[in-house]
Amino acid sequence: MVTPDKKQSPRPRWGRRTLIGVGVLGVPIAIVGVVMWSLQRSMIYFPDTSAVPNAADVLDGGQDLTLHTSDGLELDAWFAPPLDDAIARDMAVLMAPGNGGNREGRAGLAQHLQDRGFAVLLMEYRGYSTNPGSPSQDGLIQDGLAAVDALQGQGYGPEQTIYFGESVGGGVVAALLSERPPAAAVFRSPFTDLAEVGRHHYPWLPVGLLLRDRFPVTEHVSGTQVPISVIRARHDTVVPAELSAEVADAAPNLMEERIFEDADHNDPIMFGPEIADAVVRIADEVAR
Repeated sequence: MVTPDKKQSPRPRWGRRTLIGVGVLGVPIAIVGVVMWSLQRSMIYFPDTSAVPNAADVLDGGQDLTLHTSDGLELDAWFAPPLDDAIARDMAVLMAPGNGGNREGRAGLAQHLQDRGFAVLLMEYRGYSTNPGSPSQDGLIQDGLAAVDALQGQGYGPEQTIYFGESVGGGVVAALLSERPPAAAVFRSPFTDLAEVGRHHYPWLPVGLLLRDRFPVTEHVSGTQVPISVIRARHDTVVPAELSAEVADAAPNLMEERIFEDADHNDPIMFGPEIADAVVRIADEVAR
Protein backbone atom coordinates (compact mmCIF):
# COMPACT_ATOMS: atom_id res chain seq x y z
CA MET A 1 0.00 0.00 0.00
CA VAL A 2 1.27 3.41 -0.90
CA THR A 3 0.93 5.91 1.88
CA PRO A 4 -0.17 9.29 0.61
CA ASP A 5 2.28 12.15 1.17
CA LYS A 6 1.51 14.33 4.14
CA LYS A 7 0.71 17.85 3.24
CA GLN A 8 3.50 20.10 4.51
CA SER A 9 2.53 23.15 6.51
CA PRO A 10 3.67 26.44 5.00
CA ARG A 11 6.84 27.82 6.59
CA PRO A 12 6.21 30.66 8.98
CA ARG A 13 7.33 33.90 7.38
CA TRP A 14 7.76 35.96 10.52
CA GLY A 15 11.36 34.76 11.02
CA ARG A 16 12.40 36.06 7.65
CA ARG A 17 10.62 39.34 8.18
CA THR A 18 12.27 39.71 11.56
CA LEU A 19 15.70 39.17 10.05
CA ILE A 20 14.98 41.73 7.36
CA GLY A 21 13.80 44.20 10.00
CA VAL A 22 16.87 43.66 12.12
CA GLY A 23 19.04 44.13 9.06
CA VAL A 24 17.28 47.36 8.12
CA LEU A 25 17.74 48.71 11.64
CA GLY A 26 21.27 47.36 11.98
CA VAL A 27 22.65 49.14 8.93
CA PRO A 28 22.08 52.71 10.19
CA ILE A 29 23.23 51.72 13.69
CA ALA A 30 26.43 50.32 12.21
CA ILE A 31 26.92 53.47 10.15
CA VAL A 32 26.47 55.63 13.26
CA GLY A 33 28.98 53.43 15.09
CA VAL A 34 31.57 53.81 12.34
CA VAL A 35 31.07 57.58 12.23
CA MET A 36 31.33 57.86 16.01
CA TRP A 37 34.46 55.70 16.01
CA SER A 38 36.16 57.89 13.44
CA LEU A 39 35.03 61.24 14.86
CA GLN A 40 35.13 60.49 18.58
CA ARG A 41 38.25 62.49 19.35
CA SER A 42 36.68 65.58 17.82
CA MET A 43 33.87 65.02 20.33
CA ILE A 44 36.28 64.72 23.27
CA TYR A 45 38.88 67.42 22.62
CA PHE A 46 37.95 71.01 21.79
CA PRO A 47 41.23 72.87 21.33
CA ASP A 48 41.41 76.59 20.76
CA THR A 49 44.11 76.72 18.11
CA SER A 50 44.66 80.49 18.20
CA ALA A 51 48.02 81.91 19.22
CA VAL A 52 48.48 83.02 22.82
CA PRO A 53 50.55 85.90 24.22
CA ASN A 54 54.05 85.51 25.57
CA ALA A 55 54.14 84.30 29.16
CA ALA A 56 55.70 87.55 30.38
CA ASP A 57 52.70 89.51 29.03
CA VAL A 58 50.27 87.43 31.10
CA LEU A 59 52.07 86.22 34.25
CA ASP A 60 54.42 88.10 36.56
CA GLY A 61 57.91 86.85 35.76
CA GLY A 62 56.44 84.48 33.18
CA GLN A 63 58.72 82.50 30.89
CA ASP A 64 57.93 80.66 27.67
CA LEU A 65 59.01 77.03 27.95
CA THR A 66 59.32 74.24 25.42
CA LEU A 67 58.24 70.76 26.46
CA HIS A 68 60.03 67.90 24.72
CA THR A 69 57.87 64.78 24.47
CA SER A 70 59.11 61.21 24.16
CA ASP A 71 57.60 60.96 20.67
CA GLY A 72 59.54 63.96 19.39
CA LEU A 73 57.12 66.89 19.70
CA GLU A 74 58.07 70.34 20.94
CA LEU A 75 55.19 71.94 22.82
CA ASP A 76 54.89 75.51 24.07
CA ALA A 77 54.04 76.06 27.74
CA TRP A 78 54.27 78.79 30.38
CA PHE A 79 56.30 78.83 33.58
CA ALA A 80 56.02 81.49 36.27
CA PRO A 81 57.79 81.79 39.64
CA PRO A 82 56.02 82.68 42.89
CA LEU A 83 55.56 86.38 43.55
CA ASP A 84 58.39 88.02 45.47
CA ASP A 85 56.13 89.10 48.34
CA ALA A 86 54.29 85.77 48.62
CA ILE A 87 54.85 83.10 51.27
CA ALA A 88 57.94 81.10 50.36
CA ARG A 89 56.83 77.50 49.76
CA ASP A 90 59.54 76.00 47.53
CA MET A 91 56.76 74.16 45.72
CA ALA A 92 55.40 74.20 42.18
CA VAL A 93 52.00 73.42 40.71
CA LEU A 94 51.79 71.57 37.41
CA MET A 95 48.50 72.63 35.81
CA ALA A 96 46.97 70.07 33.43
CA PRO A 97 44.00 71.82 31.76
CA GLY A 98 40.67 70.41 30.65
CA ASN A 99 39.67 69.50 27.11
CA GLY A 100 38.60 72.95 25.87
CA GLY A 101 40.25 76.28 25.10
CA ASN A 102 43.96 76.82 25.61
CA ARG A 103 46.30 77.93 28.38
CA GLU A 104 45.40 81.60 28.14
CA GLY A 105 42.01 80.78 29.66
CA ARG A 106 43.74 79.36 32.78
CA ALA A 107 46.07 82.31 33.34
CA GLY A 108 43.88 83.77 36.07
CA LEU A 109 44.15 80.64 38.20
CA ALA A 110 47.90 80.52 37.57
CA GLN A 111 48.13 84.10 38.90
CA HIS A 112 46.19 83.13 42.04
CA LEU A 113 48.66 80.31 42.62
CA GLN A 114 51.62 82.67 42.17
CA ASP A 115 50.02 85.01 44.71
CA ARG A 116 49.99 82.11 47.20
CA GLY A 117 53.68 81.35 46.84
CA PHE A 118 53.72 78.64 44.20
CA ALA A 119 55.75 78.39 41.04
CA VAL A 120 53.44 77.35 38.21
CA LEU A 121 53.89 75.39 35.01
CA LEU A 122 50.81 75.85 32.83
CA MET A 123 51.14 73.15 30.21
CA GLU A 124 49.54 73.08 26.78
CA TYR A 125 48.65 69.81 25.09
CA ARG A 126 49.52 68.75 21.57
CA GLY A 127 47.07 70.21 19.07
CA TYR A 128 46.14 73.11 21.38
CA SER A 129 47.00 76.72 20.61
CA THR A 130 49.79 76.51 18.02
CA ASN A 131 51.26 73.23 19.26
CA PRO A 132 51.82 70.44 16.73
CA GLY A 133 50.15 67.06 16.87
CA SER A 134 46.65 65.79 17.64
CA PRO A 135 45.29 65.09 21.12
CA SER A 136 44.78 61.54 22.35
CA GLN A 137 45.01 59.77 25.69
CA ASP A 138 48.52 58.45 25.12
CA GLY A 139 49.62 61.76 23.64
CA LEU A 140 48.34 63.85 26.56
CA ILE A 141 50.04 61.57 29.05
CA GLN A 142 53.32 61.95 27.16
CA ASP A 143 52.77 65.72 27.28
CA GLY A 144 52.28 65.50 31.05
CA LEU A 145 55.52 63.57 31.50
CA ALA A 146 57.32 66.18 29.43
CA ALA A 147 55.87 68.88 31.71
CA VAL A 148 57.19 67.04 34.80
CA ASP A 149 60.64 66.93 33.17
CA ALA A 150 60.45 70.64 32.35
CA LEU A 151 59.55 71.51 35.94
CA GLN A 152 62.50 69.46 37.14
CA GLY A 153 64.65 71.56 34.85
CA GLN A 154 63.35 74.63 36.68
CA GLY A 155 64.44 73.15 40.01
CA TYR A 156 61.18 71.50 41.10
CA GLY A 157 61.24 67.72 41.25
CA PRO A 158 58.03 65.70 41.55
CA GLU A 159 58.44 65.58 45.34
CA GLN A 160 58.19 69.40 45.34
CA THR A 161 55.26 69.49 42.93
CA ILE A 162 51.51 69.40 43.29
CA TYR A 163 49.73 68.06 40.23
CA PHE A 164 46.52 69.94 39.43
CA GLY A 165 44.22 68.23 36.92
CA GLU A 166 41.09 69.88 35.58
CA SER A 167 38.50 67.46 34.14
CA VAL A 168 40.36 65.59 31.35
CA GLY A 169 43.52 66.94 32.93
CA GLY A 170 42.61 64.76 35.89
CA GLY A 171 43.01 61.78 33.59
CA VAL A 172 46.49 62.99 32.72
CA VAL A 173 47.43 63.62 36.35
CA ALA A 174 46.06 60.23 37.44
CA ALA A 175 48.32 58.46 34.95
CA LEU A 176 51.34 60.33 36.31
CA LEU A 177 50.73 59.32 39.93
CA SER A 178 52.52 55.99 39.69
CA GLU A 179 55.12 56.95 37.08
CA ARG A 180 56.26 60.21 38.70
CA PRO A 181 54.64 60.45 42.18
CA PRO A 182 54.17 64.08 43.29
CA ALA A 183 53.96 65.63 46.74
CA ALA A 184 50.17 65.75 46.28
CA ALA A 185 47.48 65.95 43.62
CA VAL A 186 44.35 68.06 43.27
CA PHE A 187 41.57 66.88 40.98
CA ARG A 188 39.06 69.47 39.80
CA SER A 189 35.85 67.97 38.34
CA PRO A 190 37.35 64.52 37.77
CA PHE A 191 35.56 61.52 36.28
CA THR A 192 35.97 57.86 37.18
CA ASP A 193 36.81 57.04 33.58
CA LEU A 194 35.88 58.73 30.33
CA ALA A 195 33.50 55.96 29.28
CA GLU A 196 31.20 56.83 32.19
CA VAL A 197 30.98 60.43 30.99
CA GLY A 198 30.24 59.17 27.49
CA ARG A 199 27.46 56.91 28.75
CA HIS A 200 25.92 59.87 30.55
CA HIS A 201 25.86 62.09 27.46
CA TYR A 202 25.23 59.37 24.84
CA PRO A 203 23.14 56.68 26.58
CA TRP A 204 21.99 55.27 23.23
CA LEU A 205 25.54 54.45 22.10
CA PRO A 206 27.69 51.42 23.04
CA VAL A 207 30.34 53.76 24.41
CA GLY A 208 32.28 50.98 26.08
CA LEU A 209 32.85 49.31 22.72
CA LEU A 210 33.60 52.45 20.73
CA LEU A 211 35.76 54.55 23.01
CA ARG A 212 39.50 54.56 22.35
CA ASP A 213 40.58 57.07 25.01
CA ARG A 214 39.61 55.84 28.49
CA PHE A 215 41.56 57.78 31.14
CA PRO A 216 40.84 55.29 33.97
CA VAL A 217 41.15 57.78 36.83
CA THR A 218 39.86 55.69 39.73
CA GLU A 219 42.09 52.79 38.72
CA HIS A 220 45.14 54.98 39.23
CA VAL A 221 43.82 56.89 42.23
CA SER A 222 42.88 53.75 44.16
CA GLY A 223 46.41 52.40 43.81
CA THR A 224 48.36 55.36 45.17
CA GLN A 225 49.16 56.74 48.61
CA VAL A 226 49.76 60.23 47.20
CA PRO A 227 47.68 62.78 49.20
CA ILE A 228 44.69 63.81 47.09
CA SER A 229 42.05 66.53 47.14
CA VAL A 230 38.92 66.48 44.99
CA ILE A 231 36.96 69.58 44.00
CA ARG A 232 33.58 69.28 42.34
CA ALA A 233 30.58 71.37 41.33
CA ARG A 234 27.24 70.16 42.63
CA HIS A 235 25.43 70.99 39.38
CA ASP A 236 28.09 69.94 36.89
CA THR A 237 26.51 69.42 33.47
CA VAL A 238 29.75 68.17 31.87
CA VAL A 239 31.10 65.67 34.38
CA PRO A 240 28.32 64.37 36.65
CA ALA A 241 29.10 65.28 40.26
CA GLU A 242 28.57 61.69 41.39
CA LEU A 243 31.52 60.59 39.24
CA SER A 244 33.77 63.12 40.98
CA ALA A 245 32.46 61.83 44.32
CA GLU A 246 33.47 58.31 43.34
CA VAL A 247 37.00 59.52 42.63
CA ALA A 248 37.14 60.97 46.14
CA ASP A 249 35.83 57.70 47.60
CA ALA A 250 38.51 55.75 45.72
CA ALA A 251 41.44 57.76 47.11
CA PRO A 252 43.16 55.91 50.00
CA ASN A 253 44.79 59.14 51.18
CA LEU A 254 42.04 61.73 50.64
CA MET A 255 42.89 65.08 52.21
CA GLU A 256 39.77 67.02 51.24
CA GLU A 257 36.59 66.84 49.18
CA ARG A 258 35.42 70.36 48.37
CA ILE A 259 31.94 70.84 46.91
CA PHE A 260 30.72 74.09 45.36
CA GLU A 261 26.99 73.84 45.91
CA ASP A 262 25.67 76.27 43.28
CA ALA A 263 28.33 75.84 40.61
CA ASP A 264 28.54 74.25 37.17
CA HIS A 265 31.61 72.85 35.43
CA ASN A 266 32.86 76.05 33.80
CA ASP A 267 31.56 78.69 36.20
CA PRO A 268 34.10 81.39 37.16
CA ILE A 269 34.38 80.03 40.71
CA MET A 270 35.87 76.83 39.28
CA PHE A 271 38.84 78.87 38.00
CA GLY A 272 39.01 81.36 40.83
CA PRO A 273 40.85 82.01 44.10
CA GLU A 274 38.82 79.37 45.93
CA ILE A 275 40.51 76.71 43.80
CA ALA A 276 43.94 78.14 44.59
CA ASP A 277 43.03 78.06 48.30
CA ALA A 278 42.32 74.32 48.02
CA VAL A 279 45.83 73.86 46.63
CA VAL A 280 47.20 75.85 49.58
CA ARG A 281 45.42 73.60 52.07
CA ILE A 282 46.85 70.38 50.69
CA ALA A 283 50.30 71.99 50.40
CA ASP A 284 50.14 72.94 54.07
CA GLU A 285 49.11 69.41 54.98
CA VAL A 286 51.98 67.71 53.17
CA ALA A 287 54.47 70.26 54.51
CA ARG A 288 53.74 69.33 58.14
